Amino acid sequence: MKHTWKKLLSLVLVVSLVVPTVLPSLALADAAPGDVIVTLGENLSPAEREKILAEMNETENTEIITVSNQEEREYLGDYISSSQIGTRALSSTKITLAEEGSGINVETNNITWVSEGMYANALVTAGVEDADIYVTAPFPVSGTAALTGLIKAYEIAAEIEIPEEQKQVANEEMVRTAELAESIGVEEATELMNRIKEEIANNPVESEEDLRELIRRVAAELGIELTEQELDGLVSLFMRMKNLNIDWNQVQDQISKVRDNLGDFLAREDTQSFISKILEVINQLIEAIKGFFTSEA
Repeated sequence: MKHTWKKLLSLVLVVSLVVPTVLPSLALADAAPGDVIVTLGENLSPAEREKILAEMNETENTEIITVSNQEEREYLGDYISSSQIGTRALSSTKITLAEEGSGINVETNNITWVSEGMYANALVTAGVEDADIYVTAPFPVSGTAALTGLIKAYEIAAEIEIPEEQKQVANEEMVRTAELAESIGVEEATELMNRIKEEIANNPVESEEDLRELIRRVAAELGIELTEQELDGLVSLFMRMKNLNIDWNQVQDQISKVRDNLGDFLAREDTQSFISKILEVINQLIEAIKGFFTSEA
């Protein structure tokens, strides 16, 4: 049951893993399912580093990549404030390569700003498809260093260099989704992003104006009111994706994988047990409130 509650509360964001695969995708020629790569924030103290590795059930003998705060700023500095990025790189990750077709599964601990779905988005945008990801920190942090580390780890593992523009788009998408979630809600932001991708996959757009109209229409269908600034941001993001020669035909495949993974999670016995316990607590709370008003009457 460890972290189950966290997964349950962020399921709606996991759906936003449905991001078009950008070419060229990563080809991990020498990598195999079960291979592990650990990324550690550069500013972890020796004690924190040891604690994180123990939490991951790994040791210093594991392949470890260090991520610096300067690297975070290179990829996020144009999209979020300096205060949000912070001055220290602390969040860390464990990446386990999974079987082909299993999709991306993300679990977090002590991460306050970047959701499971946001990490998944960045990986899929970078061309990564099958991996189990664990993101953690010694205490609550934003989690931006982990995002940078995930992309860096796959570059090293694949022995290739991901184009800079591709990295920038992946980071921008994460930020746009997070900002939308703050203004219109997590479910609404996630569904809006996914619906836009589905629409583009089924009906490719050629011009910026066509894209703008598509986004307006999808938002209206969902009952979402976007500000002009939010609309401009989405148009800019998806135009940049379009210029990266995204393979939109793979969008539907990604949606199917996410829905399958979501269904498997909800069907698990421990998940059902957890949901039952939540409902039981809610019922007890309702009865207590009823009793309070009855006694007052």
